[in-house]
Amino acid sequence: MPTCVFLAISRVLELVFSYLELSELRSCALVCKHWYRCLHGDENSEVWRSLCARSLAEEALRTDILCNLPSYKAKIRAFQHAFSTNDCSRNVYIKKNGFTLHRNPIAQSTDGARTKIGFSEGRHAWEVWWEGPLGTVAVIGIATKRAPMQCQGYVALLGSDDQSWGWNLVDNNLLHNGEVNGSFPQCNNAPKYQIGERIRVILDMEDKTLAFERGYEFLGVAFRGLPKVCLYPAVSAVYGNTEVTLVYLGKPLDG
Repeated sequence: MPTCVFLAISRVLELVFSYLELSELRSCALVCKHWYRCLHGDENSEVWRSLCARSLAEEALRTDILCNLPSYKAKIRAFQHAFSTNDCSRNVYIKKNGFTLHRNPIAQSTDGARTKIGFSEGRHAWEVWWEGPLGTVAVIGIATKRAPMQCQGYVALLGSDDQSWGWNLVDNNLLHNGEVNGSFPQCNNAPKYQIGERIRVILDMEDKTLAFERGYEFLGVAFRGLPKVCLYPAVSAVYGNTEVTLVYLGKPLDG
């Protein structure tokens, strides 16, 4: 096939694909190698740009929420892995940007949320940051589908049972099964979390570990020996009107 004809066909396919939804694009990618390359060869193509414009809130696209994602396709992937509106405490809601949790000012309650998609294999990274006061307890980590997302009182909800693992950013303690598993990071005079600071969480289901990064600094592995079950990124908060944002990054970069 002449190159000019091939390019013309690819351009027509791209225009058609740009009107389709994600589920339809997934089906199209299975048709043949040419269609697959048209969809996945350029993650900033018109296909992914159009899908972003239709699927993501304007606030998410025009602010710096997704600033660490290099392509439109990566932004769509992050939205698919964002907080679930159906799997969170009744005392929180997910803002219109699709990535930020807002906790209502409810007294004597600890409230959390899980993401839409969990992981049972592979390596995954996401960023979490608080955009308001932490209060007495502010925990980031992972949870199974069985872990509760609300409880009475102000407690470290993530890590309160054997179904979740968390890092309390207030006192730098690691929590699991209702017990403190030591301080984190393991260094003298570890700095306290600063509001707005992005923490990168790295889940490795092959090595069964959970690790954290702050900025460009690897803080170390926090938990080892994680079970081979589906684990979801999760947070729990206690402070009224505080907000927490979570953005899925994809496979972590080594080095």
